[in-house]
Amino acid sequence: MAQMLRIGCGSGFSGDRLDAPGPVVAALAAAGGPAALMLEVLGERTLALAQGERLKNPESGYEPMLEELLRPILATCREHRIPIVTNGGAANPRAAGRAVLRLAASLGLEGLRVAVVEGDDVRGTDALDDLAPWEGEPGAVMEKNKVIAANVYLGAQPIAQALRDGADVVITGRCSDPALALGPMIAHFGWSGDDWDRLAAGTACGHLLECGSQVTGGYFADPGVKDVEGLDDTGFPIAEVTEDGGFVITKPEGTGGLVDLRTVKEQLLYEIHDPSAYLTPDVVLDITQVELEQEGKDRVRVHGCRGRPRPERLKATVSFPGGWLGEGEISYAGPNARARAELAGRTLLERARRLGLEGRARLDLIGVASVHEGDSGTLRTGRRGEPDEVRLRFSLATDERSPAERATREVLALYCCGPAGGGGVRMRVVDRVRTLSFLVPRERVHPVVEMLS
Repeated sequence: MAQMLRIGCGSGFSGDRLDAPGPVVAALAAAGGPAALMLEVLGERTLALAQGERLKNPESGYEPMLEELLRPILATCREHRIPIVTNGGAANPRAAGRAVLRLAASLGLEGLRVAVVEGDDVRGTDALDDLAPWEGEPGAVMEKNKVIAANVYLGAQPIAQALRDGADVVITGRCSDPALALGPMIAHFGWSGDDWDRLAAGTACGHLLECGSQVTGGYFADPGVKDVEGLDDTGFPIAEVTEDGGFVITKPEGTGGLVDLRTVKEQLLYEIHDPSAYLTPDVVLDITQVELEQEGKDRVRVHGCRGRPRPERLKATVSFPGGWLGEGEISYAGPNARARAELAGRTLLERARRLGLEGRARLDLIGVASVHEGDSGTLRTGRRGEPDEVRLRFSLATDERSPAERATREVLALYCCGPAGGGGVRMRVVDRVRTLSFLVPRERVHPVVEMLS
């Protein structure tokens, strides 16, 4: 029977804490034995933005903080034979691989083996010729002439191949998040491609790890309801996986946060649209029979995952131009602050009408009516009590840049043309990306694994 495999997660999204991987790598190194580290840094929005960056610079388009994430841990991982698997390649895995090789050279790490997984980018291929809408978007229509990005969620097998080929670092573009953990399991344990229950267990494990500290107390804490200590030093998760697919979720000793039945349950159900049929490129996961056991402090055992054959089609995220968003903010403070902010909001709406600024307008009184307010461009009234200060946000979503820019200048003009006491204006205009999901035939997607060194 193969030795237990430990898999740590050092990042849950692009923008996560840069110092998070350190304690995880230290714990994996101290434990000894086979281990791997996953760094999850990719989302639909970040991938679309990365495609835009690649268009500007062919050596860009990958996770901008990839080198910063790897610099403190790369030597330790190499020394202790802890391969790193990351989707930080985003829109340009090959350029990311070259950047990692440059980083390794600067650290004196000769002979580092970096593998890149490509094939998820299906722009201009026949994969887009036979699409089915994703079930959540039945009315989605493909506009091929407007496609900015089209990326298929690849599975774990290419990652496993790269690791079997001896990669120290594996860099992918779009793949399913659980695949970052499942790939090392397949490579280590030798699970077959139709061992559905083990693949399901590995997928569930990867799903629990993929959002980093969400399973160790992050995005869970609610003072007096769900108390969590040490959020300033939250430990990121580690899974201890055995050959039969059983695993324990834990975290580095001495770090903040917690791992208990509640944190694991919340993350297990996170983004699961159907607990009996969670679709991934590798397997259809059924968690309806999963059982959790609290083995000890910060240790939860998970078992009972079941799997069925993988779907015939793969999910693809396709991005299109989404127009422009102009937004501006201004604060009002002191007596009658809310009434002045509401007057400013009405003034902005009337100015947009008077100037013929076509688009979808929205007003928010931040701290008063920004979270539970609709987007109809109206202001909610009748709230009890008066705030000491109110920040007004005005936004206009448009097809063209010029109206969005003009809308933000109208917020600035409130300094002299609006109610008394306005200040602290901030403005920005952003180019938006619209994403839709489709299903593409699996046989039209061709992953490629290449070792750069």
